[in-house]
Amino acid sequence: MSRRSKKAAPAPGSVRPTVTVCRGCCCGTAVKVPRLDHEAQLADLRTMLAGVAMVRRTGCLDACERANVIVVQPSAEGRQAGGRPVWLGQVNDPGAAADITAWVKDGGPGLAEAPDILDLYAFNPSRRVRHELED
Repeated sequence: MSRRSKKAAPAPGSVRPTVTVCRGCCCGTAVKVPRLDHEAQLADLRTMLAGVAMVRRTGCLDACERANVIVVQPSAEGRQAGGRPVWLGQVNDPGAAADITAWVKDGGPGLAEAPDILDLYAFNPSRRVRHELED
């Protein structure tokens, strides 16, 4: 993850960050991740990031061993500042979702430094998987 100084969050109306929440074959299922209300996690992200980021649900991101997977993509301004998508795995507790929300509200990749705790969740997917998300 990049360590950039904190800048102002994107202005209203600018292209916002995107938070992609995997809800495919493993992510979002009680079989793979028991004791987590998966629908509530998604609803909470949408509520907490309303007007700040686009939160989208997607099918399998092919990183099943790291369920639940969330990808934070930078805003246009964040990408211009050097931000790149950040893949987070095993996001299976409310604290992790709250840390992601706080970071995105501060601007997300390229505009704000991620909380150190998110280093525990960050991973690099294969090139093929990254390419599929960007298409």
